[in-house]
Amino acid sequence: MEITHIGGPTAVLNLGGLTFLIDPAFDEPREYQLPGRVMKKLIGPAIPAADLGHIDVALVSHDEHKDNLDDTGRALLPSIPTVLSTPGAATRIPGVRGLENWESVDLPRPDGGVITVTGVPALHGPEGAEAVLGVVTGFVLQGDGLPTVYVSGDNASLALVKEIADRFAPIDVAVLFAGAARTTLMDGAPLTLTSEDAVEAARLLDRATIVPVHTEGWTHFSEGPDQVVAAFREAGLEDRLNLLTHGVPTTLG
Repeated sequence: MEITHIGGPTAVLNLGGLTFLIDPAFDEPREYQLPGRVMKKLIGPAIPAADLGHIDVALVSHDEHKDNLDDTGRALLPSIPTVLSTPGAATRIPGVRGLENWESVDLPRPDGGVITVTGVPALHGPEGAEAVLGVVTGFVLQGDGLPTVYVSGDNASLALVKEIADRFAPIDVAVLFAGAARTTLMDGAPLTLTSEDAVEAARLLDRATIVPVHTEGWTHFSEGPDQVVAAFREAGLEDRLNLLTHGVPTTLG
């Protein structure tokens, strides 16, 4: 598989002849005025949406936050043949297919096989966060002769990582949304994995290569790439970490 990190949580994943776009966010730096708060984007995309080329599938962890689906990303969705997200997103965005937890869909590959995409649970903050921040999904991608890939979405729960790791073992590559996102809405509790949590997730995921995203480019990401690297180095797991350079395709698996 090949993965290109575009910035924030946004990445392009090539697997089994299909091209997946994770959490499309392509706006240039700006502020978004939300009820009672402001979200601020600091860094533009390494690859503009217009330069992406053909995308077969969009994996949208949730549609309600601008760092996961912004204005430019939303405008891109109608051009993508398959868009997978939460059941709630399917009621809000035409053409989206919502996946319940553990629900799977088979996507035909150019070679005649399939890639199975399964929606997996995610918790965007502490217990009860769904009532404030909405429902989020992660994804697991599987196919014959291909690495198994876990895309966490905005998840802060290690218990859910363990459940997913146990169900789909062995997972070969884990794209973990880290960055310890925080907001006053949840009294500053982390809404995604902290750097230390990402280390614990790596242990739960056994030998999986860990690809951290969602660590830079927005003011509400409280822990950057350097802190992720430092935590993995201190844990002796730096060899499991693959910190991607924005805009540079990287082969894994």
